[in-house]
Amino acid sequence: MSRFKEEMKVIPRGARIGAVVASVTIFAIVFVVLGLSSLDDHRVDPGVVFVIACVALGMLFLFTYVLLLGYIYGDAKRRGMRPVLWLLLAIFAPSAIGIILYFILRQPIQSGCPKCGAITPTGSAFCPVCGTQLGQSCPACRSAVEAAWSHCPRCGASLAMKGEAGVDPA
Repeated sequence: MSRFKEEMKVIPRGARIGAVVASVTIFAIVFVVLGLSSLDDHRVDPGVVFVIACVALGMLFLFTYVLLLGYIYGDAKRRGMRPVLWLLLAIFAPSAIGIILYFILRQPIQSGCPKCGAITPTGSAFCPVCGTQLGQSCPACRSAVEAAWSHCPRCGASLAMKGEAGVDPA
């Protein structure tokens, strides 16, 4: 499955339905109002066609905007952030500043513990629920470390394994 399809699944069903209903309703109202007023002379007025084309473009914008708001809500929930707060910020912040801030400040996607399934913060060395080791940790202070590091950034202990190239971790 493509990444785009996976990301589209984040959008809640209500947002998808709302986007379709809102855009089709607006288009239908404008089409009926303009269409009925132009039926009197039995010819198509070019001005009416232009207005309907502009409304169709606006409908596409509205559809995309509602889907984007739905994506922000679903993605914030998936990342363990406050979805309602980010949704309100995206709606009410002027000039799409809230949307831009969301994509700049969003947290990494949280993962689940392979043993108990609990949601764990990104970069955790151990599961906070069952204690299962999730990644590498410092032998001295047990904080999370990366494989390429030679020393722990928290306590300064050497991360070389005993017996590896004759280096003692102490």
